[in-house]
Amino acid sequence: MQKFNLILACTFALLLTAPLAFAGNADQEIATAAAHAQMAAAATDKTTADMHLHHVINCLVGSADNRFDVKAGNPCNGMGNGAIHDLGHAPAEHIRLQRALMYSERALHDKNLDGTKQAAKRAAEVLKQASGSK
Repeated sequence: MQKFNLILACTFALLLTAPLAFAGNADQEIATAAAHAQMAAAATDKTTADMHLHHVINCLVGSADNRFDVKAGNPCNGMGNGAIHDLGHAPAEHIRLQRALMYSERALHDKNLDGTKQAAKRAAEVLKQASGSK
């Protein structure tokens, strides 16, 4: 009976802590997204800017999201499920990340390099605020 109680207690403890072990690191994902937004803002051509913007989006949404572009690569691979999903309950931070995502998508779809860089700069500023507010 004691052995059964010990097994039951260990199983219960594992079930309680398992989500923590598999939770992503939103701080790392946000920092990586911010770095790529800055690289997009500093790019000298549209192709390079777009590549970094895809990285920003991938870090924010994670591979399970339909906005994730597998062909673009994922600099946040192994960090979690995307900063938006890994953030937990932090409404103000979710709003910031959604704004950064919006700016990144706007930048990606802008046909003009200057417009792309301007929107990427806004995304980088928002992500910097998100990473600095913790």
